[in-house]
This record gives sequence, structure tokens and C-alpha cells, in this order.
Amino acid sequence: MSNPLRNSTALSLPGYVLMVCAALGLLARHALLATGIALTVQFVAVALMIWARLTFGLRSFRAVADPGVGQLVTSGPYRFLRHPIYAAVLYFMVAAAASHSDAANWLLVSTAVAGIVVRVIVEERLLTSRYPAYAAYILRTRRLIPFVW
Repeated sequence: MSNPLRNSTALSLPGYVLMVCAALGLLARHALLATGIALTVQFVAVALMIWARLTFGLRSFRAVADPGVGQLVTSGPYRFLRHPIYAAVLYFMVAAAASHSDAANWLLVSTAVAGIVVRVIVEERLLTSRYPAYAAYILRTRRLIPFVW
């Protein structure tokens, strides 16, 4: 019999691939780096990514969703967002598309969003099964956008 959590972990890989392909697509179109005020959003996104990675540690570098070993992290940016690394990717890419707005770039960002949503759903399923405290954490912390979702 197959393990549904292991299957969930495997499903997270296509989400990762979608995000990477979207970023590479924007790069190929010379639209990955923003201009103007959108560049400030990208700097904030990079700062959020660094803060989240430093808070979470080496466990944050995985191509597939896997909570690994250790405690549930709810400090640093995780006080405000359940998935600050994905939030940073989202903010960075939306700023890029807003700065270089055309249908192809927004399609690439939509592809990244699809990948992010897949990863978030899979990871939340895994985290809920691994950490009993995750249910309470969900009630007080947004996923990707403060005060919204």
C-alpha cells in the first residue's frame, strides 16, 4: 500500500519545477529584474528570503517538500507568514511582471503561482501530520500575504 504523505512529497517536485521554469522564462525574456519602484519590492523580497532562510536553517534547501527533522519554526518571518520563502518568490516575480508587463510575462508568473500553490498545499498537509501545533499556528498566521491569505 502506498503512503499518502510520501506521494504528497513527490507531488511537490512539479511545483518546484514550475517555479524554476517560470523564473528561467522571465530571465530568458530579460524580464526577471524589475525597474523603478518594483525593484524596491524585489529588494524587500530578497531580504525576506534571506531572513527566512537564516531563521529556518539548512532544512529550507530542498527540491521536494519534506519537513525533515527539527522543531516547527514559528519565529522570525514565520511569525507573520507560514511560507515566507514562497512569499518572497511570489513578490519578486509579481514585481518583475508588473515592471515588464505583457501577457507572456504574466503567464510565466501565473505558472510560478501554480507551482507555489502546489508546494504550499503539499507542505501544509505534511506539516499538519507531523506537528500537532501546526493547527493552532494556521489559525494565527497567514500563508503568503499578510492579513489576506
